[in-house]
Amino acid sequence: MRTILSMAALAILSAATGTAQDQEFTRPPDWKIRFDRPAPDSAIYFVDMAPGWHVTTGPAAILFDPAMMATAPFRLESKIFLFPGDHREGYGIFFGGTDLEGEAQGYTYFLLRKDGRFLVKQRHGAETTTHIPWTAHDAIVPHDGGESPVENVLAVVTTTDAIVFEVNGTQVGRIERASLATDGVVGLRVNHRLNLHVASLTVGSP
Repeated sequence: MRTILSMAALAILSAATGTAQDQEFTRPPDWKIRFDRPAPDSAIYFVDMAPGWHVTTGPAAILFDPAMMATAPFRLESKIFLFPGDHREGYGIFFGGTDLEGEAQGYTYFLLRKDGRFLVKQRHGAETTTHIPWTAHDAIVPHDGGESPVENVLAVVTTTDAIVFEVNGTQVGRIERASLATDGVVGLRVNHRLNLHVASLTVGSP
């Protein structure tokens, strides 16, 4: 599966590079896009591509289907392939989404970066709070600058007393559940000028 996906995705790499401003603004049916700082030239390449979706961003954004919800306890998981690029920006998943199209938007996001680090951060309106700063972990597969994409599987697991953050089946962080809202819309967060293939995004029992 990894080889097949890599070959297929590499075939469209020249059409979906880190210059999303050159691409037509597009999204799959039922999905919403919210840019951090919308501007007249905001653009994104976000399309269905089995298995999953291909995403190339200009500005940072969240991507979500409003019908995709999670109520604790749950396990939110996504397999993501990061393609080569010069930008050391974060990509990953979010949970606890509320008012995502309004001024009081709220969600918590769990991101990885090409240098093998992860971050957990919360947004409420225009303000953000860092719960775990960028931290290196051996479980994360970094992108070494080669021509092929690298694969990581991110997961958020909520239990009765904790929120656990996993990469490739290994716990990389943990936060007391009482400190964060967990229930709400789930989705993807992709920062500036990144090129990804999201092979899956699922919610199930922990």
